[in-house]
Amino acid sequence: MDATIVPKIQKHYPVLLKEIISVISPQHGGTFIDCTFGQGGYTKEILKHKNTKVIGLDRDIEAKNKARILKDKFPERFYFKNLRFSKLNNLKLKNENIKGIVLDLGYSFIQIKDPKKGLSFNSSGKLNMMMGLNEFSANEVINKLDNKEIEKILKYFGDENDAKHISRNIIKFRKSKNIDTQDLVNIIEKSKRKKNFKIHSATKTFQALRIFVNKEISELIYGLIHSVKILKKGGVLAVVTFHSLEDRIVKYFFKNLSENKSVSRYEPETKQKELLFLMPQKKPIIPSDKEINENQPSRSAKLRYVIKNKDTFEIETDIVEKFSNLLDIENLGSKL
Repeated sequence: MDATIVPKIQKHYPVLLKEIISVISPQHGGTFIDCTFGQGGYTKEILKHKNTKVIGLDRDIEAKNKARILKDKFPERFYFKNLRFSKLNNLKLKNENIKGIVLDLGYSFIQIKDPKKGLSFNSSGKLNMMMGLNEFSANEVINKLDNKEIEKILKYFGDENDAKHISRNIIKFRKSKNIDTQDLVNIIEKSKRKKNFKIHSATKTFQALRIFVNKEISELIYGLIHSVKILKKGGVLAVVTFHSLEDRIVKYFFKNLSENKSVSRYEPETKQKELLFLMPQKKPIIPSDKEINENQPSRSAKLRYVIKNKDTFEIETDIVEKFSNLLDIENLGSKL
């Protein structure tokens, strides 16, 4: 879900829960990795099935409280680590039969409403947006990076059409004072040339800053790469995305490793390589009308999944090169 949309619901709903459980099939047993443990929605459902084990990861230290409750209930079947999923390769998984890995790239209602995190444009006070294990905050981004750098972040991570006007006005405003959350909202509203009545004026800028601060592009890319390496043959990698940039990366990665490269008809025929992934369906799974009615933020969710087709630690993908322009923008954070 977009971190900048504050839903009307008063609790967190795990998105596409039935669909996730259907594709990872925990009824057959095995070890599963819930890369975005959060409130533990997927993990609790997996652990209902005997002969299952779950390793829960979350960069947000607040998730540890929920994890502690589950650890007490399933001391031999549940483990939690405060870890970014891009660091999956740091897990010690000797002899573990990894049958499924789940990534839900959204943010919970509780995280959005947490004033300390400052994910919502309805927040007040100092800009933050750090989800945990961060190197810098949105406050440093807005108050330290230059005009062109801020413009790039808003344009490419938020698809903000008025990125140039907003970044220019940010630079002007911060000459007189340090910009806080509501200052930024006011700057954005004054910078917008056209009003969009479907979404708040600040939605795209806040999305862009959240992606940048939490390094969500490299997190996703390296999370996907490491997931493939540790999955066993027949294991499922399932990813729930909430905006087009995330979905584009996941779609490219899955397609790239589940289709043989096309060759010219003038080239000699070569034996087709065994595919790393099987992709049972090309179109994403989306929430039902019933789920959307119960949980409005789920409306933008898309679930894509693949099945690992062979046991190998080797992976041939150009995903880093494909999205190198976005990774270069993300690396602007090294200046902070």
